[in-house]
Amino acid sequence: MGYEILGTRQEPTFGLDTFGDVENGADGQPVSQAEAIRQVVAEGVLADQVGVDYFGVGEHHRTEMAVSSPDVVLAAIAGRTERIRLGTAVTVLSSDDPVRVYERFATLDAVSRGRAEVTLGRGSFTESFPLFGYSLDDYEVLFAEKLDLFTHLQKEKPVDWSGTVRPALDGAQAFPLTESGSVPAWVGVGGTPQSVVRAAAYGLPLVMAVIGGSPERFTPLTDLYRRALKEAGHGELPISMHSPGHVAATDELAVAQHFPHHQAAFAKIGAERGWGPMSRADYDAMAGPRGALFVGSAETVAQKIAWAVRTLGLSRFQLKYGAGALPHEQRLESIRLYGEQVIPRVKELLARS
Repeated sequence: MGYEILGTRQEPTFGLDTFGDVENGADGQPVSQAEAIRQVVAEGVLADQVGVDYFGVGEHHRTEMAVSSPDVVLAAIAGRTERIRLGTAVTVLSSDDPVRVYERFATLDAVSRGRAEVTLGRGSFTESFPLFGYSLDDYEVLFAEKLDLFTHLQKEKPVDWSGTVRPALDGAQAFPLTESGSVPAWVGVGGTPQSVVRAAAYGLPLVMAVIGGSPERFTPLTDLYRRALKEAGHGELPISMHSPGHVAATDELAVAQHFPHHQAAFAKIGAERGWGPMSRADYDAMAGPRGALFVGSAETVAQKIAWAVRTLGLSRFQLKYGAGALPHEQRLESIRLYGEQVIPRVKELLARS
């Protein structure tokens, strides 16, 4: 599937993820979602210019997150970039059609000259289910069956397939065909062992969303994934980690910029899901040396990423660099520092270990 170019445990790669968060403008009101999408394109172009390896755009269907069609945004970025790989964070396969997803990303692969990939997930945010006419009662079976079909489509041959959630295929094929022979796909997981084992069974690389607690607590999952790969007869495959963070000139400035927006975004989602409010002490714990937030100066963030890569044996690290209404200009500076200072420093630190 071409996974050898996506990063190895010996030579990890480094990415950035965004959900297209809508910032507040000069008047204190949210900018238009159209403007937020244009900002994402500019951020992806800058990521390419400063040497970031991967740019992932998440799919959401919400007021405060502007991107519902990542492949279209990624195609715009592809036309203005040369080398950066382009994918998702994540694509909600459960509420989409695998054939259409494959065809869209095969098209992105063509316009980007082979730089496309896709991360497939069940959906932490579930707004797309009622929007497209799916029941949350079918949450598990929708993803299981559609992932199975997607892996058949990756072979780029006529497909015979049947299931319970969409019409059967009888010798059907998705187009366009890619020049490499397949669109690389990862499976995004939030910490469920069954999801990890399923990814391994299909021989698909893994992206772990580590957004709370400590990355250390995901070690049993990476161990499980590697055992499951071996039991399924697959060789070693890449493991990536997606975590939120922000880079600024100093630790103090990074926290001052990031905390209020992260706290507000957490409060909005928490109100929907029954979480308690995030205190400053909660935030400081997560932003500490072993927490899930990668916030600070370039040196602080680099040291923490190097630790996470070593701890989990990562092939790639993906920084979710925006937080709620964090201003576009601060996001651009975070991207610049990540590419020009954090990534080289992480590589230097890993070379010493």
